[in-house]
Amino acid sequence: MGLTGKEVAEYQKKYVLQSWSKQGNLNPIPVERAEGVYFYDYDGNRYTDMSSQLVNLNLGYGNADIAEAIKEQVDRYCFVSPAYAAESRSALAKRIIDLLPDTFGKVFFTNAGADANENAIKIARLYTGRKKIFSRYRSYHGSSFGAGNLTGEPRRYPLEPGIPGFIKFFDPYLYRETIEFKSEEDAAAFYVAKLREQIIYEGPDQVAAIVLETITGSNGIIIPPKGYLPGVRKVCDEFGIVMICDEVMAGWCRTGKMFAFENFGVTPDIVTFAKGVTCGYVPLGGAAVSKKIAAYFDDRQLSCGLTYSGHPLACAAGVACVNYYEKAKILDHVKDVGQALGVWLEDLKICHACVGDVRYIGLFSCVELVKDKGTKEPLVPYGRDVDGVMAEIVGMLKKRGFMTYSHENMIFVCPPLIITKEQLEEELAKLDEVLAVVDQDFIG
Repeated sequence: MGLTGKEVAEYQKKYVLQSWSKQGNLNPIPVERAEGVYFYDYDGNRYTDMSSQLVNLNLGYGNADIAEAIKEQVDRYCFVSPAYAAESRSALAKRIIDLLPDTFGKVFFTNAGADANENAIKIARLYTGRKKIFSRYRSYHGSSFGAGNLTGEPRRYPLEPGIPGFIKFFDPYLYRETIEFKSEEDAAAFYVAKLREQIIYEGPDQVAAIVLETITGSNGIIIPPKGYLPGVRKVCDEFGIVMICDEVMAGWCRTGKMFAFENFGVTPDIVTFAKGVTCGYVPLGGAAVSKKIAAYFDDRQLSCGLTYSGHPLACAAGVACVNYYEKAKILDHVKDVGQALGVWLEDLKICHACVGDVRYIGLFSCVELVKDKGTKEPLVPYGRDVDGVMAEIVGMLKKRGFMTYSHENMIFVCPPLIITKEQLEEELAKLDEVLAVVDQDFIG
């Protein structure tokens, strides 16, 4: 197209509505090229992607296997409707089911994570004949109308008053819990008991599904305490409720397991996914359902449909991507580098007054910033960073080429899964440097 970097940025500001932003003061970086964990602007400046863009670019930029698969599919055909059998669609569905526990049967493909969650709750309602859906306050499941009502955090507010039947409950956020539990197991038992009590008050025969991010993502990488997910599974079994694990962000090797629920000895009824299934090379999402749920629709209509469900081009990228995870032994790499990441993050917690907590599993991590370690007062109030403090901190990282994002009082460290220890160490030194500024300038 022959645009200059300046023109690219100007056209973006003039003609594109950018998500989650006040439009007037935007200054987007025009990206000319990218490779591995790095991307470059038109002036040749290098930036390190420490958030995998939106925690989706798991295999980084320029993966030749995925690119070649896309090219081959283009040469065959780019699209046929979901009613036809496409090789890439069929192959990817089988590949996903083979990777999941043997209780799983089929996949409904979508375009991304939000509509994966929308269709998962629709399937649960059709399957159970019930209407109520439970999800947690500290959660993000998408911003379309159904997924936005499923979401618990402030991004749901523009959709309110919401859809009847969406019920919120509290997740086990032990760092900010006022009760001092003797163990993770005790905390898990408490939270599961409160959830069970709430279900009883809502009417167990009215509840279709409990939807959880297996590990809370954008709301703080909140890792469930030992026994929590099995406890939720037990409640679901007791009342015939569908357990849905949202693995849109946490799935596809991000936590050191192919799917995050594998870390916790539990098997859900439906798993939603997106992001890492193609690493963003082509948009794709889906909901994998148990054999029991799949069989239910053998003689009942599945009232779900999308024009681009299982888009052949996207599925071709998905097959190559999933194959690459195994070919390159990405799980082993994530465990190795993730262990080093944990050590470095714990050092930051010790060294900096502004770091209240660090949470990490695999290469899925965040740094929680506070004004006071003793009181745990967040650096910015929940939902109200009125002075733009977190944006300023992210800006300091940006000036050093450390590219990530913040949410509430958290800084996210979720680099591409191909990052090396040497690259990670280089970038965490920049984070260390910025946290020292925060210690001095923001909390005194």
